[in-house]
Amino acid sequence: MSSLDPKLPLIQNCKLEGKVVLARVDHNVVEKGVIKDAFRIDSTFGLIHHVASRGGFPILMTHVGRTRDKKTGHIKTGPDTSVDPIVSYLERKLNGGFIVPDLPADPELGIVNLDLKALEPLLKKLKYREIGGIYLPNTRWFSGEESKDEKTAALAESFAAIADVYVNDAFGSWQPHASTSDVTAKLPSYAGFLMQKELSHLDLVLNPERPFLAVVAGAKYDTKIGPLLKIYEKTDILLLGGVIYNAFLAAKYGVKIRGVDEEDVKLAADLVAKDKSAGKILEPGALVESPSVGRDTASVRIVKTKDFREGQEYGYFLDVAPESFDCPKLTAAIGGAKTIFVNAVMGLASLFPEGSARFYTEVGRNRAARKLFGGGDTLQGLKELTPGLYMEALDDDSYYFFTGGGAVLTAIESGAYGIKPVKALIDNAR
Repeated sequence: MSSLDPKLPLIQNCKLEGKVVLARVDHNVVEKGVIKDAFRIDSTFGLIHHVASRGGFPILMTHVGRTRDKKTGHIKTGPDTSVDPIVSYLERKLNGGFIVPDLPADPELGIVNLDLKALEPLLKKLKYREIGGIYLPNTRWFSGEESKDEKTAALAESFAAIADVYVNDAFGSWQPHASTSDVTAKLPSYAGFLMQKELSHLDLVLNPERPFLAVVAGAKYDTKIGPLLKIYEKTDILLLGGVIYNAFLAAKYGVKIRGVDEEDVKLAADLVAKDKSAGKILEPGALVESPSVGRDTASVRIVKTKDFREGQEYGYFLDVAPESFDCPKLTAAIGGAKTIFVNAVMGLASLFPEGSARFYTEVGRNRAARKLFGGGDTLQGLKELTPGLYMEALDDDSYYFFTGGGAVLTAIESGAYGIKPVKALIDNAR
């Protein structure tokens, strides 16, 4: 790992005895009221233990899911996006009870404010160590969390009013909201242990040992274009998957592929032009095509890119065919890389897992490379499609699992210390 920016304030340098510590974590692992993977929760145990062992009183907060209706702006609260499953998990793992305050919510506006009077009894119990900690309701239930207006400023003030110290340990929550950024200016603020670890490992992607192989996929090209072009500059070899790869193929070969927007094809033309001279993109040459988004084996077929002709029309390309990885050039590139960054499943893994599973297996055969996996779908794909490799990787120092794939891509585009919540910590320390 690399050393951290000396201007970044670190939690281990703060005296916590007798202080209420408000920590923003990224425990966004609940889906319809059930924890889908506890990895991100477990990754913050170091901070929780540290606060308690140093005599501090912990208050945790996280977002869970998407609660705001984009059309109406209404905020929906309820069991599907509650932090209750997280608190139950912490109770089982840490034997220390976190209590969620019962704050009234408006059916359209969510929780309008953090009722400080309602919190007073809980804060007293916390300071007398009658409870292990407080866990605030889903931060996206608060009307000011994402609104970027006077309600955001008021919410940040309320967060600050209940604590002496703020800690950001939520690397995956890279967007500047009240709980990740605005509150930083109101209290002495520090980077938590997980945040430090993630930033240190980012340097292995930003300044990789070469050859550097990067793998990027996504469901929409325009959302990835900035980081994708930055990755292209840094990488020696680039593999694409998902709709991003489909858009690239449509732009390069002049074919029409169902599910690919014409706008994405136009955007991908820039990458095609770049690669004509540099030749960094290594193409998996066989694709799984289907006339519909479904696994109807009778209508699914393998299509090879060498057979493309301009003007041809295809159905949905839903996966990279596993036989693509029988190509000696492709396996040599994966096997010879010194750094591998994976932010992808190769296709629609819920229906067509074979391409992603074969790719992960090939990555696992490279014992010498540093293998860095982005969060979210990438980690879930590795765990579900190659569980043996996932369990092996947990105890293998050559692997590192980031807790936020979007955060890594943002850091690649803006620099590790250009992520706004991280920049807020440094600015506040000044």
